[in-house]
Amino acid sequence: MQPGTAACADRAEGADAPLLVEASGIQVQFGPLSALRDLNLQIRRGEFVSLVGPSGCGKSTVLRLLAGLLPRTAGEIRVAGAEPSVARRHQLRVSFVFQDATLLPWRSVAANVSLPLEVAGVSREERARRALEALTRVGLADFAQCYPQQLSGGMRMRAALARALCNSPELLLLDEPFAALDDLTRRQLNEELLALWLRDRWTGVFVTHNIAEAVFL
Repeated sequence: MQPGTAACADRAEGADAPLLVEASGIQVQFGPLSALRDLNLQIRRGEFVSLVGPSGCGKSTVLRLLAGLLPRTAGEIRVAGAEPSVARRHQLRVSFVFQDATLLPWRSVAANVSLPLEVAGVSREERARRALEALTRVGLADFAQCYPQQLSGGMRMRAALARALCNSPELLLLDEPFAALDDLTRRQLNEELLALWLRDRWTGVFVTHNIAEAVFL
């Protein structure tokens, strides 16, 4: 992503919210390939930010940097005042929604949604309660005991979103989660995502190459 190749659209309650993300002069190099160059970024708590740009310009790389999943070549980046990997492990609840739902086919929808809580050592009763709550929020409570192969593409993405919301994230990273869906389903899920953000006010970073989608969100 070169300077000026991506646009940023955001919503926030006000400019007085504290900064959650601060990045300056970020560069990411993969051998001879420059994935990011001179990226500067500020995101305040409670903002919903859309990163817009053509395929291959480095949008997904930005999300992986924010999640602490990818090292940078140069520059400074702080999430909640710390290195991203440190923030994710110790200071900030971070969730990631990928382009594919990435649901495990041998686990029920509820078991998929509660998987991050299981890994974190949360009790079985609390996992079940929070998974059902998250599924209710995305309209899938009646499908909790179904398996991924029994769901439509849109329902699988709802389940992936429920999994991301299950741990009450403070930072939600979304990497073109609705790109493979038909236009009507995509529009509906965009509306549902916006409603969830308006209710809970987590900080959201949404990657897309669809300008209309970015403007809507």
